[in-house]
Amino acid sequence: MLLEIKNVSKFYGAPSGPGRTAVLRDVSFELVRGETAAIVGPSGSGKTTLLNIIGGLDKPSSGAVFLAGSNLAELDDEALSGVRNRDIGFVFQLHHLLPQVTVLENILIPAIPAGKGRVGEAVRDRAHQLLERVGLSGRKDYFPAQLSGGERQRTAVVRAFINGPKLVLADEPTGSLDREAATNLARLLVDLNRDEGTALIIVTHSLELARLMDKVFALRDGILERTEIG
Repeated sequence: MLLEIKNVSKFYGAPSGPGRTAVLRDVSFELVRGETAAIVGPSGSGKTTLLNIIGGLDKPSSGAVFLAGSNLAELDDEALSGVRNRDIGFVFQLHHLLPQVTVLENILIPAIPAGKGRVGEAVRDRAHQLLERVGLSGRKDYFPAQLSGGERQRTAVVRAFINGPKLVLADEPTGSLDREAATNLARLLVDLNRDEGTALIIVTHSLELARLMDKVFALRDGILERTEIG
């Protein structure tokens, strides 16, 4: 078992205050290594909040997240930062590439060891291989502003995979793309998941993308339930 979400709830507001809001209610599910899952649901249903909790960017009000047997809530800030950098890759709807550095440099940022300013040749070789894999080898020296929307998102995907993570979390990764670019990115994520053996969780409004996942969950009113998409 790679990921265990156990009875996770998230509340905002004072515990006894009138404005207390439940975003997530007793959410539980599991993923094994290499498995994929989609989380669907209306805007504001808590999908991004759940993804942030799984990725250690936010903490649950109650419940626990276990990644490879480690309870994320029990890790200190340094250890949690290491887990996020080493074991979890992130892909967001907006690519969050640094505009002042090249495609290759953006990809290598997560691979820079703490306190050092350079990466080894093995990591650079992996970056070049991944760029070739996603059709961007000819764009490695380009800046983000010189890329199309689909190329920027493919760069963000390579960045998420550069450290060989156990888990990749993607929040509406195709949301800002046209249909063709979105389809290409969806196939790329699935292919990389298969080739790299990385577990993948995607928050999406795209039923076409959700159908490609092993499991589909619907999040409504803070409650997560397994569902089927016809």
